[in-house]
Amino acid sequence: MSIKEIIQQLESNQQVFKSLLVSKIETQYLWRPEPEKWNLLEIVCHLLDEERDDFKARVVHALETPKKPLVPIDPEGWVKERDYNARDYNQTLLDFLEERKQSVVWLKSKLDANWESKLLHPELGAMSARLLLANWLAHDYLHIRQVLRYDYNYLKQRTKLDLGYAGNW
Repeated sequence: MSIKEIIQQLESNQQVFKSLLVSKIETQYLWRPEPEKWNLLEIVCHLLDEERDDFKARVVHALETPKKPLVPIDPEGWVKERDYNARDYNQTLLDFLEERKQSVVWLKSKLDANWESKLLHPELGAMSARLLLANWLAHDYLHIRQVLRYDYNYLKQRTKLDLGYAGNW
């Protein structure tokens, strides 16, 4: 996929996330498929923080300051550190969608950048801006799949019906 195609898909995924996540009621976004699994509120908070503080920040880093040391992040730790469960679900979703919109505008302004520019990740080694961008899109897909699985399991648990007629999950 070209840089332009990846950016276009990130832009399209904004609508996918909106369609999947808007209009959830509190019981839905606070429900957990298992005690140790994230609820939808935590997922939405994670999406916002990853958009701002991981993927976009690291692509900016790779394109603009690749020689500087990478600032460590702790996405798993952010759940408690940033008190995800105290956040407002609908506002956080709106913030994520707006942040994605801004990311896409910025990315489109960088189409002619050196996407082979690399930063040095302390654990993963050299990572190009292109690699980080592709992983940004892959991260979208992982969470789209996660939300769909969440919705399926929520339906199954709340209805207590056999959903086998729909097909194999």
